[in-house]
Amino acid sequence: MKAIRWGIALLLMLPVVATAADKDQQAIMHTLRHNIQGLRIDAVRPAPIAGLYEIVSGRNIYYSDLEGHHLIAGGHIFDTSNRRDLTAARLQELNRIDWKILPLDKAIVSGDPKGLPLAVFTDPDCPFCRRLEKELQHVKGVKVYSFLFPLTQLHKHAEEHAKAIWCAKDRHQAMMDIMLNNKPVAKGSCATPIAEIHALGVKLGISGTPTMIAGDGRLFPGLKKADDLKAWLEAK
Repeated sequence: MKAIRWGIALLLMLPVVATAADKDQQAIMHTLRHNIQGLRIDAVRPAPIAGLYEIVSGRNIYYSDLEGHHLIAGGHIFDTSNRRDLTAARLQELNRIDWKILPLDKAIVSGDPKGLPLAVFTDPDCPFCRRLEKELQHVKGVKVYSFLFPLTQLHKHAEEHAKAIWCAKDRHQAMMDIMLNNKPVAKGSCATPIAEIHALGVKLGISGTPTMIAGDGRLFPGLKKADDLKAWLEAK
């Protein structure tokens, strides 16, 4: 009988605890919006560190104190026991992309036909994209879908090169010629999906190259070494 009374008491307490937590989160949201005009806040939840709250803002994560008077921007929380970047893991989870929306017929396909799928938004004139292509030469068991995403504001000839690649008879070879071999490729004069891919990239929040998307939707902006890339695709 005593155990039953304790169980009832605990059940009665649960809504109070939940309501208190909700009130804290609402208070933080109110304070931040008041103090930082225009700040986008999609969600507020407890952070991995006691006394901090996670603020989800688009594709970004910030951290706030319990009152919303202080905001940590650009900081990452690490688990010191295994050196795991908890913030990076959360960002990957929040920023997952539905693989089904990628127009694979408008990608340049290379690698292992039966390998793990990898989508890459790439700029043929981007130095880091070229370094990634070198790493991909050493990755086995991966099927690569390269989407031409020239950043003309940074590389004035990028769109011209992207068109030349898409209009080439062997698109992947043309891409390798430009990105790895520094060979000239004939100018393109065909219809291309470059504008469509650019619009999709903007919709997905992709603003830099290379940006990689794993088959399960995890997104990574930047470069990875061959071994790290394979491990990432295998979710290790």
